[in-house]
Amino acid sequence: MLSKANLRERRQYYREEWSKNDLPDFITNEITKREFGFDHFGKGPNDRYKVFKGPDSLKRFLRQKAPFAAYISVAFYNVPRRRGDWQKAEYIFDVDAKDIPIRSCNCDGVCEICLGEALEIVNSLVDSLSNDLSLKNLHLVYSGRGYHIRILDEDIMPSGSDLRGELLKYVAGAEVPKTSYSNLESSNKAYNFEHFTIPLGYHKLFTSKVKYNLLHLTGSEELDGINPKLMKDILKHRHFLENDEWGLFKSKIGPRRYKDLTQAMAQVNLSTIDAKVSIDLKRILRLPSSLHSKVSMKCIEVKNRETFDPFKEAVPKFVWERKEGIHE
Repeated sequence: MLSKANLRERRQYYREEWSKNDLPDFITNEITKREFGFDHFGKGPNDRYKVFKGPDSLKRFLRQKAPFAAYISVAFYNVPRRRGDWQKAEYIFDVDAKDIPIRSCNCDGVCEICLGEALEIVNSLVDSLSNDLSLKNLHLVYSGRGYHIRILDEDIMPSGSDLRGELLKYVAGAEVPKTSYSNLESSNKAYNFEHFTIPLGYHKLFTSKVKYNLLHLTGSEELDGINPKLMKDILKHRHFLENDEWGLFKSKIGPRRYKDLTQAMAQVNLSTIDAKVSIDLKRILRLPSSLHSKVSMKCIEVKNRETFDPFKEAVPKFVWERKEGIHE
């Protein structure tokens, strides 16, 4: 199923299956202020600075060109053809299943297991963004090999990369809290990053992400700060974490190694998200509704993140026809 789409299949998708009605409203709204980019040969975006008057002109282009990949800018410009007069940009969290540092599968690319774990991670991120930071205009998009959280709150879109980087550190859990780790669950102190003060509860957020990571370790990971002996002891004693018995777990690991462990987990948390995408104010991302031709999957907006299954909702018709041997 996750094989490359050929030109015939791409043409079939854009002429028979793609619909402008599949474009999310956050894309069609102010579409004339976005830059579009296309990859026609499978070697990366080579056709940039495209502008469309609306969904109908985009439809004609896609039907004619059947691109290998289609992209749209996260930024809004007054002159998008030259990326001129930048106005604002979506705030993005990009989680690619193949790049998750701790995952249960051993696949070479992506599979049902790691895509499921990527969805668990983005669900946690969405909860933090909405509950802790009170962001409301969030959209989750399945990208073909992972997920994009696209945030269009007017309070955040005009902000620069510095604030976005600080918000990323908070939501990812990329900073070890400055209190005794054994008391994290009960601490109510605010935590200060450089450019803003986060809400109460960062300690609990960090704890939950560390717990998730440790319970998902397979033992085959090579993580900075965790040597084979420490890995072995983590696997041996992590059952204490299932009941949140952090004190017992820490006593088995030892205070010095425990500090190394928390630092390592902070780096794991950060590497789970593509930080370059989050702080890039002129990034282009896969266009929702377009085809990810490397894996023959549709890039689509996720309507229900609790029940979404990409292998049911994001598979083009031509993939099922492959399985049925219609074109063989």
